[in-house]
Amino acid sequence: MRHTISVLVTNEFGVLSRVSGLFSGRGFNIESLCVAETMDPKVSRLTLVTRGEEKIIEQITKQLNKLVNVIKVFDFTDDDECIERELALIKVQVTPETRAEILSVVEIFRVKIVDICHKSYTIESTGDSVKIHAVIEMLRPFGIKEIVRTGQVAMARSPKSKDSAKGGRKN
Repeated sequence: MRHTISVLVTNEFGVLSRVSGLFSGRGFNIESLCVAETMDPKVSRLTLVTRGEEKIIEQITKQLNKLVNVIKVFDFTDDDECIERELALIKVQVTPETRAEILSVVEIFRVKIVDICHKSYTIESTGDSVKIHAVIEMLRPFGIKEIVRTGQVAMARSPKSKDSAKGGRKN
């Protein structure tokens, strides 16, 4: 089962190593890892994606909570309880013959061209991993020169209000 785990930690040297060590020590691969400061520069949010059995991930989560530098751990196993996004920069080969087709893909997926060169476009795509994968697959036939991905970030959804229970979420 896929798990997106978000960990609030003190922003100190060695914290990332201790957190990732819990996973590698148990033979779990971290598929995606993203770390950055929060609104408080003394606190960072570490978001990682891994796959594993529920019981093992539960044990790792409990052990994460015991680490001195860990403030709080969130395990988002259900896609409905969080918002997940990823950023990808995709450098694609461009010829005079393919420009219009590539621009069509950009428009369809509502992504942005962030750099234009004579022989390539660099495209920025933000969304869930399914969208990122779809954009990459649509651009692949044109000749992808390079891909850079941030890894996934996740945030808990706001609780539903009484009004939103009838017709969706309030933002």
